[in-house]
Amino acid sequence: MSISAKGVAVVTGASAGIGAIYADRLARRGYDLILVGRNSARLEDVSGRIAGATGRVVRTIAADLNDKADLQRLETLLTTDPAITLLVNNAGVGALEPLLQSKVDAMEAMIDINVTALTRLTYAVAPAFVARGRGAIINIGSVVAIAPEVLNGVYGATKAYVLALSLSLHKELAARNVRIQAVLPGATATDFWSAAGGAVENLPSAIVMRPDDLVDAALAGFDQGEVVTIPALADIADWDAYEAARQKMMPNLSLSSVAPRYRRVAAAA
Repeated sequence: MSISAKGVAVVTGASAGIGAIYADRLARRGYDLILVGRNSARLEDVSGRIAGATGRVVRTIAADLNDKADLQRLETLLTTDPAITLLVNNAGVGALEPLLQSKVDAMEAMIDINVTALTRLTYAVAPAFVARGRGAIINIGSVVAIAPEVLNGVYGATKAYVLALSLSLHKELAARNVRIQAVLPGATATDFWSAAGGAVENLPSAIVMRPDDLVDAALAGFDQGEVVTIPALADIADWDAYEAARQKMMPNLSLSSVAPRYRRVAAAA
């Protein structure tokens, strides 16, 4: 079996929705694939369709990333397979109910997959990419990373983690020829909503993007060298202004002296 010149892309959460579309698009770009998901029957269906349409080599791994043994198996693969050149961290779950109505065990399980599994897979593959001087990691986050008031706060916090990790990894690994991209989708027409106990049909159609449009936009952003891609954001100047404001604050976030406005309050007391 010959390996594509592009190498092998590993896509988690690939049995449906965004992950399945990423798999299709990456195969059409010339990648061989390893598709990861919990539903083996759906994975095989996606695999068969993509292999038949593209002629690429597509393997599947049925795995639950909340299961430590399954996660370890995937970590080992990412660490040891030199053909892997791209990891798409797409697997994740969401929550719609506010904190006071949600169960902490469900929130912990969400953190396990959205944060812990993503982190462990990144830790598994990043050193291998650095050693080979080649590779890319695409982390699928959410616009709630910068708008946590929109949905469940724990869900927003997990996606803020994904964004923060991606920004830090870009700074650390860019000079090692390892690409990092964080994709921040808005509402997307996938089974995310039903899995979280809601219904996408209840949302205004004007705010819901088709998943194929989302993935195509995300890959266009990747091609343009974006570190953060927000597919629905029409004016990149808005993100640039947000990022410039964040960068402007950085030198003043940790200083030896208290800000004058707090000294005035203390003196008045």
